[in-house]
Amino acid sequence: MMIKYERPTSVAARWARRIARFAFGLFIGALLAHRFGPLVTPHFVALVVLSAGLAVLAVVLAIVGFIRFWQVAAIGGIASFVALVYAVVPLASAGFALGEYFSKPAIYDVSTDTVTPPPWIRPPDAQQGWLKRSSEVTPADREAQIVAYPGLTGRRYDGALDRVFQGVKIVAENTGISIVAQEGVENAEADLEDMAVKPADAAPADSDPGDVPIPLSRPEIVPGEMSPGRRSSDILLQGEWRTLIVGFRFDVLIRLREEAETTFVDMRVASRYGGHDLGLGEAFANQFLHALDAELLGIAGD
Repeated sequence: MMIKYERPTSVAARWARRIARFAFGLFIGALLAHRFGPLVTPHFVALVVLSAGLAVLAVVLAIVGFIRFWQVAAIGGIASFVALVYAVVPLASAGFALGEYFSKPAIYDVSTDTVTPPPWIRPPDAQQGWLKRSSEVTPADREAQIVAYPGLTGRRYDGALDRVFQGVKIVAENTGISIVAQEGVENAEADLEDMAVKPADAAPADSDPGDVPIPLSRPEIVPGEMSPGRRSSDILLQGEWRTLIVGFRFDVLIRLREEAETTFVDMRVASRYGGHDLGLGEAFANQFLHALDAELLGIAGD
């Protein structure tokens, strides 16, 4: 009499595959809805956390499936392997985010000028949901930035304000910054004193000197009229930027200040949601400033 051996089936392996597929689909759906759709960041983060948790459960069940396969040759080895493949994406993404979270300072606003950061033209205002954070950037936050990102500094260029302003606009467009507000743009226009005098407007040689109008002095700036970090001669550009893959939203402010024969450029980058930018703000600020160096090659100062 022939005895036929029937292999048992691993229920854990089957459930591991199902859960891992769901976790993968949830992660991809949330990613697409956040990058191209209406899903806001607090909801996206919550879905990613749920996806990662399901992926962890799927991995545990897949390990149980492998153990059953090794011990009693239970059917489910392929299902366990497929579950691990599906779980890799949400787990790797969550792991990378956790690594950045614990290796970078818990700040959401970085600036090349930590003493008097450029002031917002339109202060960012977004519903934080469950991602709570302080509405004010404290001196301790600035100190944490200095320690973590000592190389994040402004740029000085040996060029006129209008030349640097044109370069900033080009780089802003190339890096995906959408300008939403600007102030002081008129400061980049040529001064009337530097414009050539038209012959028709020139005074006749035999004209009476008494007919020459007396130039009026420019109105003085009332102390306290401008907000801290803002001068009447500055140019401020405020824009929005999103990361390429995930689509995290950031508010960006660029300040141009003419000093003697040079122009100084400062930058401020703030995550719109959450109290931790995972180091993305500093990375983008450096990316922008390096691109501006390349655009204004030849007029960069010390």
